[in-house]
Amino acid sequence: MTASVLKLRYPMASAVVREPTASRIQIALEVGRSEVGLTGTVKNPELFRDAWLTTCAVMKSDLRYKGKDRTAYLAHLMKQGKRATAAIWEAQKSFLEGAYADETPRPRGLDPVFTVDPDEASIEVFSRDESAYARLALSSDLFEHRGAAHGTTLADLSDTFIDQVERIRTYQPVELRAVTKDSAPSVAREIDVPDEWLRGFLQVQSAATLPSVAAHLLPVDLYNVLFALRTHSAKKAPRGLRFELVPGMRARIVVEPWELSFESHGEVYRGSTPRVVRIFGRQRLLTLARLLPHMNGVRVHLLGAGLPSFWVLDLGAARLTVALTSWSESKWASATSFDALMPREQDATGHETAKRASDALAARGPLPLAELAKAAQTTPEEARKSLQRACLKGRVLFDIDRGVYRPRLLLAEPIAESRIRYGSPREAAAHRLLGDQAEPTADITIMKVHSLVGEGVEITGEVTDKQVRRTFSPRFTLDLEGQAQEAWCNCPTYQRSALREGPCEHMIALFVTHKRALAEAERVRETPEGRKVIRAETRTFVRRDAHGAQVAVRLSLDDRLVRVLRQEAAAGQPLGEGRFQRMWFDTDRDARAAYFARLDELTGKGFIDTDAASA
Repeated sequence: MTASVLKLRYPMASAVVREPTASRIQIALEVGRSEVGLTGTVKNPELFRDAWLTTCAVMKSDLRYKGKDRTAYLAHLMKQGKRATAAIWEAQKSFLEGAYADETPRPRGLDPVFTVDPDEASIEVFSRDESAYARLALSSDLFEHRGAAHGTTLADLSDTFIDQVERIRTYQPVELRAVTKDSAPSVAREIDVPDEWLRGFLQVQSAATLPSVAAHLLPVDLYNVLFALRTHSAKKAPRGLRFELVPGMRARIVVEPWELSFESHGEVYRGSTPRVVRIFGRQRLLTLARLLPHMNGVRVHLLGAGLPSFWVLDLGAARLTVALTSWSESKWASATSFDALMPREQDATGHETAKRASDALAARGPLPLAELAKAAQTTPEEARKSLQRACLKGRVLFDIDRGVYRPRLLLAEPIAESRIRYGSPREAAAHRLLGDQAEPTADITIMKVHSLVGEGVEITGEVTDKQVRRTFSPRFTLDLEGQAQEAWCNCPTYQRSALREGPCEHMIALFVTHKRALAEAERVRETPEGRKVIRAETRTFVRRDAHGAQVAVRLSLDDRLVRVLRQEAAAGQPLGEGRFQRMWFDTDRDARAAYFARLDELTGKGFIDTDAASA
């Protein structure tokens, strides 16, 4: 992937000026854009400080694996006369490169994005491991004597400045001054903006435009989850949070793998059908603990398999939206789940729709989808697709908290789609095989899907590349959290470097085909035509009462045979042996009708289909 170098110039260094009777927060804004600014006196300094520090904690978070630094120990072995092994030479080389580097590497990724709108000011950050996104929105009601110049630019948030913010005296008046001009000498520096970083930032933020279901929580519910994560350490998968949503009932959160169940105290779920949604990356929620005293409520937007979950924290005069993904550095198995995020090429009508919507936002400010569709003279669905593409180009931001689109120019120039369409040349080659942009150049067949009890699933396939006239046999294993653990292919790329340079295009193409096949199978089975072709299937349904006791029913269809296993358990206890029942029918059609009738009956009674959970 390529990277662009941005030259930034700030009017000064951000700092906190402490005086005997007040504190003044000076935030330096990049001067390369149009004049943007915000001034005023903060009404609630403690809320401002804690919300700001939590946002910075998300920005600085890094959950990637860090190996132990054994340089000192290996140097000790060399002094003792031990033989110089490859490990010793590598450690010595790494030490010398770090100690005597010619120049300090440039920071990776954009600085925090600062936007001032008529109703609020916001700052957006992306974590160091590229797995979490946060947007802090400060309402105009948080400031007295507010002065603003609307627009978008970048902000200087150094570690020194963050430490100074933490030491603010909240019992004294606090003044905020974010400006692009100052009498002090300007500060210039350069940053690297890799295409993969830009792609990850825009995709995570743009995921907010996708349909979702919402679970309403109170602060005590989030506290219970954080307490469970603090006091338990998972040694095995799955390590996720499972949301069980039943219409007319409050959401229930289950902490895996211990099956700790918490019923929320917020609003009831208003969906039409029961759902189970599993999310990962839960350790990142611990950064939100600082805001618990300020929270009025929490709303969790759940999108689907492999996509982020959005946690909207109501802080009164401020709102914090945090998007959590299930991976670090956009691992290939998870990044391909964003396949649905990339809309197809627009025609002339689509470009005209996007232009009308952008003009309406520029003239009237934040607007909901219905008004934008009316301004663009099109249907809401077509308007949503055009706005989704505008979000991916960094021209528009969707505020999932307020449900409105906002104008936000991430960079001075529109971002070319070629920079964010694919994460790597091999991913582009995989989509060439799939034929996403033209005719398919390969026949991709899933040969075997092998479920490994307690481990995951192994997928084996064949990819016949018509251009090179060869057949390749990729295979990989997905663990219980949906991450690739083992992979193999007989292509030259894998044989040369295995996975050290990333997966080959045949693995990626097989993975995308597998994900699309699962989504299509789930869609088809809900139709009468799709149910007619099902001859063998197993589904598990679960229902919990207000005290946490659960009932699990496992239904299996096998030609003319229907099996039913019913198990019960008290709160916090494993399921018992249960009762088993076999039912034989004269024809497979009768068995299928009885099987689906029982499924519909369980759904009507509030049971949740756990096999339809988003993993």
